[in-house]
Amino acid sequence: MLWQDKHAALTFMSLLLLLWQEAAPIEVPEDPKIQQDLKQPPTIMKQSVKNYIVDPRDNIIIECEAKGNPVPTFSWRRNGKFFNIGKDPRVTMRKRSGTLEIGFRSGGRPEDYEGEYQCFATNDFGVSLSNKILLRVSKAPLWPKEVLEPVSVTEGSPLVLPCNPPPGLPPPFTFWMDSNMSPIPQDKRVSMGLNGDLYFSNVLAQDANTDYSCKARFLFTHTIQEKNPYKLKVQTKEPYNDTSYNASEPHGDRKAAESTPTFLSPSGSESSKMVLRDEQLLLECIAAGLPTPIIKWFKKGGELPGQKVKFENFNKTLKIVSVSEEDAGEYVCMANNHLGTIRHSIFVQVKAAPYWLHKPSDQVLAPEENGRLVCRANGNPKPRIEWLVNGQPIESSPTNPNRQVLGDTIMFHSVQIGSSAVYQCNASNEHGYLLANAFVNVLDLPPRMLGPKNQLIKVIKNNRTFLDCPFFGSPLPELRWFKNGQGSGLDGGQYRVYINGTLEIKRARAEDEGTYTCVASSILGKAENQVRLEVKEPTRIIQAPEHQSAIRGSTARFTCRVTSDPSLPVSVAWMKDDKPLYLGWRLKKDDESLSIPNVNEGDEGTYTCTAKSEIDQLSASARLTVLARPDPPMDLDLSDPAARSVRLTWIPGKDHRSPITEFLVQFEEDRWEPGRWQNLSSYPGDLNSVILQLAPFVNYQFRVIAINSVGQSDPSRPSPRYKTTGAAPDAIPKGLRGWGSRKDNMEITWEPLLDLERNGPNLHYIVWWRRKDVEEEWNNVTTVGTKHVVHNTEIYVPYEIKIQARNEFGAGPESNLVIGYSGEDKPTDAPTDLRVSKVDSTKVIIHWSPVDLNSVQGEFKEYRLYYWRESSQVPGLVVSKEKKVKGFYSTTVKPSGMLSDLAPYSNYKMFMVVANNHFESQPSNTVEFTTKEGVPDAPRFFKINRRSWDTIHLEWAKPLEPNGILTGYQLKYQTVNGSKVGPFQLETFFPNVTEFFLRVPDRSSRYKFFLSALTQVGKGEDYAEESPHFTNEAYIDQVDIATQGWFIGLMCAIALIILILLIVCFIKRSRGGKYPVRDKKDLPLDAVDQKDQDGSFDYHSDEDNKPLQGSQTSLDGNVKESDDSLVDYGEGGDGQFNEDGSFIGQYTVKKDKDETEGNESSEATSPVNAIYSLA
Repeated sequence: MLWQDKHAALTFMSLLLLLWQEAAPIEVPEDPKIQQDLKQPPTIMKQSVKNYIVDPRDNIIIECEAKGNPVPTFSWRRNGKFFNIGKDPRVTMRKRSGTLEIGFRSGGRPEDYEGEYQCFATNDFGVSLSNKILLRVSKAPLWPKEVLEPVSVTEGSPLVLPCNPPPGLPPPFTFWMDSNMSPIPQDKRVSMGLNGDLYFSNVLAQDANTDYSCKARFLFTHTIQEKNPYKLKVQTKEPYNDTSYNASEPHGDRKAAESTPTFLSPSGSESSKMVLRDEQLLLECIAAGLPTPIIKWFKKGGELPGQKVKFENFNKTLKIVSVSEEDAGEYVCMANNHLGTIRHSIFVQVKAAPYWLHKPSDQVLAPEENGRLVCRANGNPKPRIEWLVNGQPIESSPTNPNRQVLGDTIMFHSVQIGSSAVYQCNASNEHGYLLANAFVNVLDLPPRMLGPKNQLIKVIKNNRTFLDCPFFGSPLPELRWFKNGQGSGLDGGQYRVYINGTLEIKRARAEDEGTYTCVASSILGKAENQVRLEVKEPTRIIQAPEHQSAIRGSTARFTCRVTSDPSLPVSVAWMKDDKPLYLGWRLKKDDESLSIPNVNEGDEGTYTCTAKSEIDQLSASARLTVLARPDPPMDLDLSDPAARSVRLTWIPGKDHRSPITEFLVQFEEDRWEPGRWQNLSSYPGDLNSVILQLAPFVNYQFRVIAINSVGQSDPSRPSPRYKTTGAAPDAIPKGLRGWGSRKDNMEITWEPLLDLERNGPNLHYIVWWRRKDVEEEWNNVTTVGTKHVVHNTEIYVPYEIKIQARNEFGAGPESNLVIGYSGEDKPTDAPTDLRVSKVDSTKVIIHWSPVDLNSVQGEFKEYRLYYWRESSQVPGLVVSKEKKVKGFYSTTVKPSGMLSDLAPYSNYKMFMVVANNHFESQPSNTVEFTTKEGVPDAPRFFKINRRSWDTIHLEWAKPLEPNGILTGYQLKYQTVNGSKVGPFQLETFFPNVTEFFLRVPDRSSRYKFFLSALTQVGKGEDYAEESPHFTNEAYIDQVDIATQGWFIGLMCAIALIILILLIVCFIKRSRGGKYPVRDKKDLPLDAVDQKDQDGSFDYHSDEDNKPLQGSQTSLDGNVKESDDSLVDYGEGGDGQFNEDGSFIGQYTVKKDKDETEGNESSEATSPVNAIYSLA
């Protein structure tokens, strides 16, 4: 019957879950205004750890922070009972917080406050609980006093020194030291176990030299306590000498008794270990034996988890971090030495405190909605689930018909306003518990927009675009989008609406621009917001920077040309190696490029230009490589010496990113040209050791220059000197020749051997010569020079010549035979019968009778014709009679030739000689001839002027060379309009006409003219000209300036100005009359002496209007008649007059014994006052 009831309950629960229709819980946004207005149950935000150990020297702080609306109030339970904070003066609670502070300044013991604490946060909508916090005070008890007797042990036996530190909270960290505070060395023989004891697998005699003290360090109090030290006495069969200790033979020759392995920890053949999930598993096996056993681990029925397993303490400890259920099983440690093997099995059980599978989360529901809270946890053993509501077991809470508990799930249906609460889920087993708070908040809120109003969004064309419309309401409103306030809601196709209200436009286009409206509506109302969308063209880099290599010291330039939407300002920034580029004074940046002058190695790197607008950005990068000349080679070394060679080796310098393509080896010798470096040979850039071919009898030193694409390096430092031995010459003197400087000699000359061809000291030359084609012995001479003269030779006879170089080491090779000739003399015969035929206007055929070649008395060079223009047949034409020369090489019996480039219609003369290298013969007969008439040259000049709007004036001059009798001129012309030309028109003129007036129907037309002179033979060369483009401002040489209106007006204005100046001067002169200053100076101003309208005074008197007098007015105010002496107005000397009767010098004041100061000069002398007087 019971089974049937359970089956029916399960069937009903399954049916209920199948029929359940649950609304998605409402997510409350983090908007501050929403959070401020939203009523919420309390939520624990911060709390102390479950196992809370405190330092007794500090105040105790137990944290509990919570949020909610209204602000929650806090209360505490201690050991399951209400904790009345107000009754304990040491305990205070922070404002707007549940955190407790327990102080001990006024006394009290922290231990009195140990216990289990739990915080309750309460407001009108529920109660939230913290974990149960177990508060304990850290303890560091003293080590109990004890007297330790010396420990006696036989050498080779195992030993365990117990530590047994006092129990502390938390447990102390233990370690071993000697009395000198030095750590005890640990190895596979001696090590500390997990319990703090010190284990010796076997004892050595030298272990007695140290005392052993266990130390305990307490973390909270930062104190170290120590146990009384152990003293060891090691019993040996033979006396121990510490100076004979050997680590490889620790027992020396004493031969301590060996033993098979035994386990010191753990004991027996098997043991067990329980560990909790996610904690750390430590398994230990320490074995005794001699020799010291080796420890190995394995897992029965499987492999050790390699990624999680670590071996510590010289393989004696197996450590697995973050243990999981699959790490359970049997672990075997094996200890062995050459005497035997033992094993120990450790059976590991993995238990688990509760851990979450599905932690309950807060629920925000609207009225009449359904929901649920799920609390699922796992553990070993399986945890028990217990539900609480507002801190009370759910079984004892008021019944709620809209709520149903189904094991680890609470179902809510048709929730109502006022049913908000905080639910707690407690999952526990014997190893621990989990506590989670989750509230169910029933809200009734109309729709509300959360984002900024009327936002403007700019996006890039063809990009995926999102328009956000955050909203909130309970129940959750329905959101729809509209464009430009028209049509149905946007969803599908190009658009997609997300549950959070965001509208996605998959690919923004120009037609997508506009105003988008989002409307959130529910049964409680609606809210809307607008977003303005603008679609912009993307920013593009149309010319990106390119990788380049620059020579050090040159200028590198990166171009970054950008285009963007006209309405978006774009900035271009540069970076180097992903860091902002500092331009400084050297780098230059403009809108499209970056220039780096005087490049150096520090400029090398990757340069990136970033074009950025307010809505997009784009980058492009290029690498700059700085090239430089290579560094000079180093460490030159000479090896493998030979008579004419040596090996040169060097170390190349840095190539500065441009590979070395060539090495140039240079040498300097100190015998012939000391200090001058010369090129010896070049070698490929991949060689650094070469054999140099050398000349004998030279004291060399070498240097190397590296060459890359940038240039040559500086030379290396010179090598040591290397001197080659001497030898006979290898070279034959070059340039051997024989020639006659006079008719009875022959000079033999040659080029000397180069210094490096001497091969030894005392260089000299042996020269041989003899007549060719004559049986004759060789003549020779030895000389150190480069010339030898053979005298008393016949005229122009051939000789055979050869030469040889010698030095102290022997003779060099002989040269090949060279043919030379003795000196030449003047030819004895002259050409005869010189004549002409086929005379034309510019050329003529000449003929002559040849000479006997033997009479040339030298090498025959040519027949040389001298000719000149004697006169022209054109009357009055003066010509140049300069002689010209033309040579003819001919050895025929009847030689002839053509003489061209003659002037037509002219009289010529000529004669001929025969010539060798140095001399000419007597002249032949002189011949006269006349060239025929030809066509004339072009006119000497051709000018085009415009005399009026419709007339063009053409002017020319006769040709310099008429080449005949001129018969007239011919003019052809045509209109020119760009690439189009009109038909030719022809005009002819008599020979005495040299100008022509052409009327043009269209003043804007341009013409091209071709002018040529004529003779009886025909038309001469054309002189082509094109009429210039005449402007409206002026003509060429046709306007008389005196007839122009502007010039007449200018002259009239100048005449008027001169007339005004004359009038002013006349008035100024009239102001020089009598001026009674003395009568006026002491009187006040008359009525007329008042200010003018412009603020100036009029100082004129009535006497200014009197007729001019023949005498000047005295400066002292007295009027002098014309017969007064002008001497009285001087300084005691006679007055002087110019030839025109004017007074010389300035007027001076006559001395008056009654006056102490002279009067000011008359202002009538000022031209300004003269102008004032005109007013």
